[in-house]
Amino acid sequence: MTQVLSRRRALTLGGLALLVAPTVLRAQTPEPNLRATGQVRSNVASFRTQRWQDHFENLGKGAIVADLTSRAVHYWGPDGSDYRLYPSSVPRTEELTRRGYTEVVRKKVGPDWTPTPSMLAEDPSLRYTPPGPANPLGTHAMYLGWPAYLIHGTHDTRKIGRQSSSGCVGLYNEHIEELFALTAIGTQVRLI
Repeated sequence: MTQVLSRRRALTLGGLALLVAPTVLRAQTPEPNLRATGQVRSNVASFRTQRWQDHFENLGKGAIVADLTSRAVHYWGPDGSDYRLYPSSVPRTEELTRRGYTEVVRKKVGPDWTPTPSMLAEDPSLRYTPPGPANPLGTHAMYLGWPAYLIHGTHDTRKIGRQSSSGCVGLYNEHIEELFALTAIGTQVRLI
């Protein structure tokens, strides 16, 4: 009887090994360089710590890098000792994307939202939205030196980690509240 049970266990374990083997092999196989092929893989592997020195000559009032590929916002405080990393939403298309250097020029708690002319051309049903739970800018907004480009919160948490905006960088409301408190007007910003 013991031999019969041992054979059953061996067969069961052998069968499980055959089922798991393809998954293990796929995990062991290195993926091709997706950036070289023009494809982008957005996952935790691309959500990495960055160095401010790779983007700015000095920290000044602080620095923010919005990495649109990895969908992450990096913040460094003025003395470099405070570093924060937040998941974000990014523009839906390359045409809506702006890259380069700018700065935070204005901040607002409880922002209101007005659709831009290009948003209205795409969806004429859009309307002005006052502060509140229906507002696409969430609870806090930081306006950049480029017209209509912001780093803001969102009440729709499904958007974080996705290509879902019309050009802005979105954060969870609790993250934008934290970043808002840390960020001074004049903080340098780079979108890459």
